[in-house]
Amino acid sequence: MSVRQITHFPVDDNGNGWSRILPPRTPGPALSGSHKADWVVVGAGYAGLAAARRLAENRPDDSILLLDAGEVGENASGRNSGFAIDLPHVVSSNMDELDGSHRYMALARAAIDYHQVQIDRYGIDCDWSQPGKYQTASSDEGVRDLLEPFARELDGLNEPYTWIERAQLPELLGTTHFKAAVYTPGCRLLNPAALVRGLADNLPENVTLCENTPVTSLDTGSGVYLTTPAGDVSAGKLILGVNAFAEKFGYYRRRLLPFAANASLSRRLTETERAALGCEPNWGVTPANAFASITMRYTSDHRILIRNNIYYNPDMRETTSFLAKIARRHKRLFDERFPMLPAVEMEHTWTGYVCLSQNGAPGFGRLADKVYTSVCQNAIGVTKGTAGGMLAADMACGVDNELIGFMQSMGEPNRLPMQPFLDIGVRARLAWELWKARKEV
Repeated sequence: MSVRQITHFPVDDNGNGWSRILPPRTPGPALSGSHKADWVVVGAGYAGLAAARRLAENRPDDSILLLDAGEVGENASGRNSGFAIDLPHVVSSNMDELDGSHRYMALARAAIDYHQVQIDRYGIDCDWSQPGKYQTASSDEGVRDLLEPFARELDGLNEPYTWIERAQLPELLGTTHFKAAVYTPGCRLLNPAALVRGLADNLPENVTLCENTPVTSLDTGSGVYLTTPAGDVSAGKLILGVNAFAEKFGYYRRRLLPFAANASLSRRLTETERAALGCEPNWGVTPANAFASITMRYTSDHRILIRNNIYYNPDMRETTSFLAKIARRHKRLFDERFPMLPAVEMEHTWTGYVCLSQNGAPGFGRLADKVYTSVCQNAIGVTKGTAGGMLAADMACGVDNELIGFMQSMGEPNRLPMQPFLDIGVRARLAWELWKARKEV
């Protein structure tokens, strides 16, 4: 690839509850004029922020430009459910899979350690805590087919967990909805928009962040040359952290699957409502089947988050009327789980976009001369995106890091069918998965 025109840019709604509950933030200036840099990183999410910081650590005398099409905290990294998950989601107990799980955990825990260091160093107030998480199932089939294999995998990994039966769950989670749960202690919970803001506002001195700066063209014919609406950049090397938008830059064509997920965050519960809920503070629930069921959080400031309705969305666009419909759906699901809180409304509803691959592999490594990438975190961006960005920077700088091999061992996104067969196949497969797991809603 030599010159690529980019015409499809992120468009995010203004309903992101994680950022709406934070104080206003002034974004960094947009790029203006012509610039030269040793490195340019595109995308200021978890991958791009980690890549820029690691480049600055590896090459403290180099200049690094970090560009984002929107504002920090409003992109996908600030819109997820706020889980830094340390364990794999695969549910196999054969030795090859277990070896892969150990590598995955090493990557995830390196990312968690990285965040802990930055949070402590810069005093980032992002509600970071370690209450662990609950993996839940709502049906007998979900317990048998998903939770029990997950527990067996944890046994094989020698990882601590607690099996929790239905009778114990109301005092922990405030609801009788679930049949059983597996509790694991290593997960961190956070406000993702606050974390991304904090990381961006405390970058090393040799990193310059430009927000509201979409890249409109990329030329890698001789060096790296990018244009933006008001400027241009010549750089020695490029790291892409743009997730599903990598296809728009000419990379991973027919290998990435853009999906969307909708979330709502309630208003704060009153003291009386908290007493009626009667559960532990600050918990997180991930469902046995993420496509069919609901991810939930009870935050330390007494709000309840519901994420539901993961669906294929290749345009990465959503309408206001659709979000209003989703808010009503989330309120209904909330009422089913917490009938003791009928007056609690959803205060914020938003869409976030995730990038999946058909085989679950990330887009990582050297793509071409002077071009590196960390994209396609398969909906686990807080840890996988962060680890991928750090390691892409190490690889580009020639740093010997055992974790690079761990990341490479996950493979690369496999090739997908051409249109219209891709859209038909993805939607049919999703419909089948939802039907199979219909009792998990």
